[in-house]
Amino acid sequence: MKILIIKLSSIGDLFHALPTVHNLKVGISAEVHWVTQKENAELVECFDDVSKVILFPRKDTFKGFKKFIKELRSEEYDYIIDLQGLMKSAFVARLAKGKNRIGPSFQREGAFLFYNSLAGNRNKNRHAVDECYDVVDFLKLKRIEPTYNITFPKYELTESLSPKIALAPVSRWETKNWTPEQFAETAKILIEKLNASIFLIGAPGDKDVCDAINNMLDGQAVNLAGKTSLTESGAVLQQMDVLLSNDSGPVHIACAINLRNYVIFGPTSPLRTGPYGDNNFVFQADMECVPCYKRTCKFGDKRCMIAITPEMVAEKIISDLKD
Repeated sequence: MKILIIKLSSIGDLFHALPTVHNLKVGISAEVHWVTQKENAELVECFDDVSKVILFPRKDTFKGFKKFIKELRSEEYDYIIDLQGLMKSAFVARLAKGKNRIGPSFQREGAFLFYNSLAGNRNKNRHAVDECYDVVDFLKLKRIEPTYNITFPKYELTESLSPKIALAPVSRWETKNWTPEQFAETAKILIEKLNASIFLIGAPGDKDVCDAINNMLDGQAVNLAGKTSLTESGAVLQQMDVLLSNDSGPVHIACAINLRNYVIFGPTSPLRTGPYGDNNFVFQADMECVPCYKRTCKFGDKRCMIAITPEMVAEKIISDLKD
């Protein structure tokens, strides 16, 4: 039995799909192949339930796309399962070889035209992880506890002082970013009260923000921004006691490895795409404008983020770690 999973992006979306993929693999003893975008390949290759990763050439030439189609159609699948639900992912499903093409209940952009079946009824008032599980129900499989089978490459940290607290201070939306000053002030309190080791993580483009935070901490943090790949960042997080983050990809890695997770939310809602599971705490201001889902604050001051103070966040982390 072979199944093809189509989940092209983003980091959070990939992790939202992973428990369903594990459930399918176990439930029908399947060999799992996964189509994803090139920038996510390294991560999907860490998913233990996946035996083959096929790269979707989002920005490639015609020659590259032709090569992709050849690889995609080199196997025939018992089930082709699109967990993205967009026109481009549905088109990939249609190109793949196999008669059973299943789309998600949350499909849009006319994607349903390329499926044989839709899994479940549309219900957006739940988490994205639970939406993906519709496929398990559709195939009449028994649901199992959410499981993230993932193996990150080794990345050894020499620092041994605990608690180890990671900060992920940059997201793709400016409105979702707590300020560098707020992160730095929180870290100062955690260093003072807990003698904590602070680690800054992020992509190369996050380095300036992380440098600024570390400067405010007089260089007391270990700044790994731009020094580790995405999967190496996962290995770093496995050695942490706490993650403090904006609404961004590292949050979902933390959920997958059951790391204690504190997340600052502003313009987005944790209901659908927030941290999944019990080992998490979300900070969000109680304001009429929240959530607005806007990349630009209409007031110009990100007041929903400013309302969450360093003292508030540090107090919660300290209290939890002392329990």
